[in-house]
Amino acid sequence: MIEIYISTDVETDGPIPGPHSMLSFGSAAYTGNKELISTFSANLETLDGATAHPKTAEWWLTQPEAWEVCRKNLEAPAMAMSRYLTWVKSLQGRPVFVAYPAGFDFLFVYWYLIRFVGESPFSHSALDVKSFAMAVLKKNYRDSTKKNMPKHWFDKMPHTHVALDDALEQGALFCNMLKENRAA
Repeated sequence: MIEIYISTDVETDGPIPGPHSMLSFGSAAYTGNKELISTFSANLETLDGATAHPKTAEWWLTQPEAWEVCRKNLEAPAMAMSRYLTWVKSLQGRPVFVAYPAGFDFLFVYWYLIRFVGESPFSHSALDVKSFAMAVLKKNYRDSTKKNMPKHWFDKMPHTHVALDDALEQGALFCNMLKENRAA
């Protein structure tokens, strides 16, 4: 069975789930050959009792368009995560969670999946794009930033802080890296 790379981006109102909420998330499912199979996105109601972190709230003030998008058509987290789990399971392949940085995005998605649907189709694993870049570039981790990556790895796609836009962008980046790594 082929692997399906599920590039995912989250937008939140703080650094960790529980005290803070995941406001929206988007996923773009790609094959290793960069075929976009399907997408998913949801805007979530905030968690009961959770509050925005002051620094994150301040940052959102600089992103009014993205804020407006992520606060439309809100749904309960349990409903969104149930739809997401069904979507991931419907994909014809083994799902691999991909994010930049995986340590942040996976933390929220995994926590919400376990909290609201009791399972994760990704097990406990996530592929971090920056760590993969470190290996492909043969550089130190802290030197493996986007500004130090080859320009040909980047497609002309926007980075808007709208979750699905950013998931599509980073998914294309990952697929370009994967292609180059496999050709080496």
